[in-house]
This record gives sequence, C-alpha cells and structure tokens, in this order.
Amino acid sequence: MSVRELVVLGTASQVPTRHRNHNGYLLRWDGEGILFDPGEGTQRQMLRAGVAAHDLNRICVTHFHGDHSLGLPGVIQRINLDRVPHPVTAHYPRSGQRFFDRLRYATAYRETVGVTEAPVDADGPLARTPSYTLEARRLSHPVESYGYRIVEPDGRRMLPERLAAHGITGPDVGRIQREGSLGGVTLADVSVVRRGQRFAFVMDTRLCDGVYALADGCDMLVIESTFLDEDEHLATEHGHLTAGQAARVARASEVRHLVLTHFSQRYTDPGEFERQARAAGFEGELTVAYDFLRVPVPKRR
Repeated sequence: MSVRELVVLGTASQVPTRHRNHNGYLLRWDGEGILFDPGEGTQRQMLRAGVAAHDLNRICVTHFHGDHSLGLPGVIQRINLDRVPHPVTAHYPRSGQRFFDRLRYATAYRETVGVTEAPVDADGPLARTPSYTLEARRLSHPVESYGYRIVEPDGRRMLPERLAAHGITGPDVGRIQREGSLGGVTLADVSVVRRGQRFAFVMDTRLCDGVYALADGCDMLVIESTFLDEDEHLATEHGHLTAGQAARVARASEVRHLVLTHFSQRYTDPGEFERQARAAGFEGELTVAYDFLRVPVPKRR
C-alpha cells in the first residue's frame, strides 16, 4: 500500500530553540523519500523520527541560508556511511554551487554512493517518474531561492454503474483500462478523470508569482510563516511571509491542507499563527507544524 505523508524534522527559522530544530522535512511519496531543506541537526532529527538514510531518494534545497542547508554534510555522509543502494539526486539553486560543494565535502569521508547533482536555474520540470513530476519555481528572497512542487499524473476513476450498463465485468474491467476500448465502448464511457495529487514546498520568500504558481490547486501546501501579521514590515524587509499572507495564498489557490512552519523565535504562542490564518479566511484543513509531526497527504478528491 502506498504511503504519502510529510514527516516534520524541524520548524525553526534562523536559529533553533529549545523546542524547535532547524528546518528539515521528509515527504514520503509511495516508495520514495524526498528530503527538503536539511538544516543543522537534521541527521539527529532523522534518527529520532525513525527516518533512515535508505529512505532518501532526493534532496531538495530551496536556498543556501544555514537554517536550510547546514545539515547537508551530515546527511550526505550518512548516505555514504550506510551505503544507500539506490541513486540519490540533489536539487539546489545553481547560483549556490560553491556552497553545495563546500557542504558536500566539508570534511574527509569515504564516498561509496554517487550523489547526482541536478542544480536548478529556471522555472519548470526537474524530474519525471511514473509517480510524479518534480517542478521548481523562483521565489523572492535576498539570495536566490526556489520552491518545489510534486504533481502526480492524472488517472481514471472507474464508474461501476456505467461498467454495469455496458456489461463489463471481471477481467474485462482491467482490459478496457489497459487498451482504452472494448467492444466499441471507450474508457471515457465508463470512467472519469481522477486528478493527480499535488504537493508544494514554499520556504523563504516574499509574496510573488512563484508562490501562487506552486500553491495552485495543491492537496498539501507546506509554507513558511516566519512572522505574525503585525510584523509584516519585517517580513517584507527580510524576504518572508506572515501567517495571514500564507493563508490568503492558500485560500486563493484552493489548497486543501495548509501546513504552516518556519517560525521566528520571537513568538512563544504557536496558536496565534492558526488564529491569524483563520482570520485571513482559510477554511481548509490547517496544521501549525511542530518537530516530529507526521501529516498524511489528503486522499485524492
């Protein structure tokens, strides 16, 4: 049975706190694991969350500020230490290649796994698998930053009443799915399009077109809300979002499940982020993330 869930490894912005580690998010998508923004301490958080190096297939770094990338040395060295048997691909802004090189080779270790470097320098698809397409969009931050989006291919949902009306039963159901038609009956006659699931990961950014492009129609949106609304001037100055801004993006984009994260250490009441997101009009499922939280991706519509 496929598993699609978000495992939250860290939720702090800029500096960790007693209760929040630097960033780190693992998306389990069927048989793959995609690690987003491994900040300092991610390897330790993985251990505590029951996430192994063998679970990782991709690493996606939005930008090269320390709270989003200082965990790379430990994660990459652990991949090699554990001799992960499958390919691992790393995506990151091409403009930060020198930082990736320094982090990948921060210390001496024995390379046993070929980590494929796939830097990002433009909007668009990065990779396609049978299960998803990985896309990137440029964001607005003081250093070059990209958000990531997972899009599952559309499928078909069979309609039992239409199958029965055409006398299609048993093995013939599978046959019409494979071949597209059977005895003059087309697949479109007995099914409807089932839209694929969509997931987006949006970190450090001001409001911009890229934020909306990533969030559009998502089943789950993981998005930074570094500041509360009363500090919107700070958010704009430093290239971040407020809880209300993130929620308004989610509402306009028809997001089903909004996950707020990347909180400034200046705030002590996590509930205020939820209150401001609701006040901004978002009515879907809402989660204020905390370390080691597991959030299932909503079931297909």
